[in-house]
Amino acid sequence: MPSLGVACVRYLMFFFNFLFAITALVVIVTGVVIQSSYHHYSNFLGESFWTAPIVLIVIGSIIFVVACFGCCGAALESPCMIITFSIFLCLVFFAEIGIGVAGYYKHEELSGILEKGFNETMDNFSNSIPAQEAWNLVQSEMTCCGVNGPEDWEPIFKNDTVPRSCCHELPDGVTKCTRKYADQEGCFPKLSSYLGSKSLILAGIGIGLAIVQLVAVLLACCLYGSFRRQYETV
Repeated sequence: MPSLGVACVRYLMFFFNFLFAITALVVIVTGVVIQSSYHHYSNFLGESFWTAPIVLIVIGSIIFVVACFGCCGAALESPCMIITFSIFLCLVFFAEIGIGVAGYYKHEELSGILEKGFNETMDNFSNSIPAQEAWNLVQSEMTCCGVNGPEDWEPIFKNDTVPRSCCHELPDGVTKCTRKYADQEGCFPKLSSYLGSKSLILAGIGIGLAIVQLVAVLLACCLYGSFRRQYETV
């Protein structure tokens, strides 16, 4: 007959694993949203910047499986399953710490990466369709124009013309988008602030889950010790 302490730890294990199952789904959804919704800005950031969301999706899937494994171990009072659960959870713990650190460093490097991407794609605007599509997309979605303002387009067009995506509202009878009618705010500060918040979300999720899972590892170790002592006394 299990003692009250063992039963308490077992119920806590169930509770934490239920939380893991919920948070795993949240992690997967967060990773999918960040990856799918903002991946089209990769022309300015490079493909490597969005590695963390993919890892987050994988980690979320693993957490869900591990949570189910932990529930089974607690229900069956299996020391083997509990210790296996603890090992997997430790591996996930270190992976999430890595995601948190990566998210923080991505946030710190974001301005430099973004500025370089903006300058390179603007230089290639005249002879690169992907660069044109990328600029039209960011200027339309962010309601901005140029890197720091519409005057950045002067070296490209050699006059006061700017891409049509810079003008979200043109007066009646005006068909040409110029600096006069363009959005005056640059895309660099807008996109930098916007994506910076996403990298901090990655860091926060990674660190937050790691702390919760550290508690679960300690509970699992307590439960493992309790089950072992029960079997030794039988």
